[in-house]
Amino acid sequence: MTSRQGWPRRPRRENGTDERLATGLGWFSIGLGVTQLLVPRGLAAAIGAPGGETSRDQMRVVGVREVTAGIGILTQPQSAGWLWGRVAGDVMDLALLGAAFTSRGARSGRLTLATLNVLGITALDLYTALRLSQKAGAAGGRMANDRGMHTRKTVTINRPVEEIYEFWRNLENLPRFMQHLESVRNLSGGRSHWRAKAPAGTTVEWDAETVSERQNELIAWRSLPGSSVDTSGVVRFRPAPGGRGTEVHVEMSYSPPAGTLGAMVAKLFGKDGEQEVAEDLRVFKQVMEVGEIVRSDASIHARLHNAQPPERPLPPEPALHERLRERSRSSDDIPADAQTRVTSAGGSR
Repeated sequence: MTSRQGWPRRPRRENGTDERLATGLGWFSIGLGVTQLLVPRGLAAAIGAPGGETSRDQMRVVGVREVTAGIGILTQPQSAGWLWGRVAGDVMDLALLGAAFTSRGARSGRLTLATLNVLGITALDLYTALRLSQKAGAAGGRMANDRGMHTRKTVTINRPVEEIYEFWRNLENLPRFMQHLESVRNLSGGRSHWRAKAPAGTTVEWDAETVSERQNELIAWRSLPGSSVDTSGVVRFRPAPGGRGTEVHVEMSYSPPAGTLGAMVAKLFGKDGEQEVAEDLRVFKQVMEVGEIVRSDASIHARLHNAQPPERPLPPEPALHERLRERSRSSDDIPADAQTRVTSAGGSR
C-alpha cells in the first residue's frame, strides 16, 4: 500500500509506548542509512575509523541495511522481526568497531564514543524487539483461541442417572461413541492418557486430568499444561422431566496449537465441531439404550461412515447385551427390516 506521493504508507497499529519507540527507531535507521550512503567517508572519519576504500565500502553496506530495516519497521504491521534484524546489525557494527581499534589511522577516543553510542542503540533495539515480540505472542494466543472450538450439546437418554454417570466416569468408555478418539487409558491420581485419530493415518496424544467430579451430577476434565492439545470438557447429568431418563449436558472446547500439529488438530475436530459432538451423543444414546450402534444399510461408500457397519463388529459388554436381549423379546423397538444392527463394543465405529 502506497500513498499518493508514492511513499510506503504505514499500516495502522497500536499507538502505545513500544510502538512509538519502534517508529522512532525506524526513522533513525533510515536517517543513519541515508547518511552512510551519501557521505560514507565523512561519517567514517567522524567516528574515528581509518580512511580508505574498505571503510567507505563497509559504510555503504551498513547504510543499505539500515535503510532496509527502517522501511520494514515503518511499513509492516508486525515490526518485531525487523527490530531483531536491527539487533543483529548492531552486533555486526560492534564487531566492525572492535576491529577498527587495531587499524592504522584509527582514533581510539572517537571509536570509544561511537562504540558506547552503538551499545546504547543496541540496548534500545533489544528492549523494543522483546516488548513487541511479547505482544505479538499474546495476540497470536488470542487468535488461536478464536480459531478454537467451543460447543454445548444436550441429549436425553432413557436410562437412570446412576447408570449413565458410572459409564461416563470410566473415561476408557469414551472411544466407544466419540468417533475421533482411538483410546483413553486411565492413569493414577485422576489422570488419563488420550489418543486420537488424526489425518493421514497419524495420531495425536495428550494427558488429561479430572478436575471436578460430583457423583451422579458432574464430571469435568482438561488437558495437562504443556500438552500437545489444549482441550477441556464437562458433562452434567440431570433427571429428565416426566421420568424420561437422564438429560446429559456436554460442553467441550479445544484450542489448536500453532504450526503443523495445530493444523492436524484443527482438521481432526473439523469445522463442524458441534455437528460432530451431536453425532457422538446420538451414538452414546444408542449404546446406553440399545446396547449397540444402529446404522442403516449402505454400500455406496468405500470408507466406513455412519451408514456403513465395520467389517468385524465386536459384542457389547455383558450388561448391555442382556438389556439388548430383553428389548428384542419385548417389542418392535427397532424394526428388523428397516435397519442393520452393528455392535459397537470398545468404541469401534
